[in-house]
Amino acid sequence: MKNMLARFLTEESGQGMTEYALILALVSIVAIGALIGLGGKVKDIFKGITDKMGEVGEGS
Repeated sequence: MKNMLARFLTEESGQGMTEYALILALVSIVAIGALIGLGGKVKDIFKGITDKMGEVGEGS
């Protein structure tokens, strides 16, 4: 039993995959936060672009 516990505590085969999963989760959370925070500004920029395109189309 003692031998099995020692082997369980020293085994590292799944450690790399767990680290990658945690990094991916953190990056996803940051990206979602950034999109939520900047969503209104990006919407305003695209609205301004479409308004300008409409003005150019009406003038010709």
